[in-house]
Amino acid sequence: MAYAIKAEIEDPRAETFIFAQKTMYGGKQIAEGDVIFLFASENEGGQGLVARGIVTSSEAVPRHPDLERQTPRVSIAVRRTVLATKLLGRDELKRFKDWNDGRPETELNFKFYRQATNKIVGISDGAALFLEGFF
Repeated sequence: MAYAIKAEIEDPRAETFIFAQKTMYGGKQIAEGDVIFLFASENEGGQGLVARGIVTSSEAVPRHPDLERQTPRVSIAVRRTVLATKLLGRDELKRFKDWNDGRPETELNFKFYRQATNKIVGISDGAALFLEGFF
């Protein structure tokens, strides 16, 4: 499984990144060696898909015992392998709203923008193949 992250990314051209992020849709399974697609969150002034990388370390963030409900979080380090050459963000994905159409664009819109919080998500092989076309 490949992964994608939507997060605040100040410098998309950086060679390495460190994130401590909430996870959804299988994102908590991310591990060293996994491929990850980096989306600069539009909520923080980003432009959407900016790069692809390899996870160089992954560690679950311990839960707070005093919280009844807590979304799993993980801390990861990523080495950027390539920068995106085409735009893909909220504006390009928002028209894909038929949640059952099986399209990779719809999967990404659902996982990233239906609930607009920043997160790490697991993505299907089809979505990963689709994203490869932006490099």
